[in-house]
Amino acid sequence: MLSYPDIDPVAISLGPFQVHWYGLMYVVGFVAAWWLGRRRASRIGLSRDDIGDLLFYAALGVVLGGRLGYALFYGLDQWLANPLWIVRVWDGGMSFHGGLLGVLVAAWWFARKKQLAFLTLTDFVAPLVPIGLGAGRIGNFINRELPGRVTEMPWGMPFPGLGPEPRHPSSLYEALLEGAVLFVVLWFVTATPRRRGLASGLFLALYGAFRFLVEFYRLPDAHIGYLAFGWFTMGMLLTLPMIAGGLALIAWSRCQPVDARIGTP
Repeated sequence: MLSYPDIDPVAISLGPFQVHWYGLMYVVGFVAAWWLGRRRASRIGLSRDDIGDLLFYAALGVVLGGRLGYALFYGLDQWLANPLWIVRVWDGGMSFHGGLLGVLVAAWWFARKKQLAFLTLTDFVAPLVPIGLGAGRIGNFINRELPGRVTEMPWGMPFPGLGPEPRHPSSLYEALLEGAVLFVVLWFVTATPRRRGLASGLFLALYGAFRFLVEFYRLPDAHIGYLAFGWFTMGMLLTLPMIAGGLALIAWSRCQPVDARIGTP
């Protein structure tokens, strides 16, 4: 059994000014996406400066969509009891599914502005996202969020506030799968010419499958619990449309011509 690391959620404190590790993880994600995006910008006719504009729209989509999604899917009672709670993003509480919808809206707006096909842009963006997802899950771990279920595995660790039983570090599982593994797959798939929609479909299907799997090792939100069967969670429910949509998009992409513009520069 391992010990849960004692990391202060506040990374920097200067008087009343505090910078939380959770917020810094978002910065890591956006900086990584900006750097990677600039390397491949010319592939779809964008300039390197355009990547900064794209990331600005995406950041708004992630923060606004992620927080609103969490409030609607997981924290509606808390929001209704304290309307100002929704602005306390630094305390954690972001929904990936809400953030995804926010990013899709931002991508649609940006694609329309730049006269790009929507799926051309989402295929470009797909491999830029996983590093931010992985960093965000590390932020959850530092913030002592998303406790896992009790386990006898040697890497189990007691979760602060939940007693001495060792638990799965489920947020680290998600950091590995949704971050590292998903990035490696998408980065290499998009390194060569491919059919439009394939990268977007792979992102949806693989993220959905990884998230569904990890939900078996993660406790459901205490105020929601299991939705059915003693194991089916809200996270699983929200993930099923992603898996179905991703598989459908992969199948659709097989009927599309290979976009010869997209490849290693």
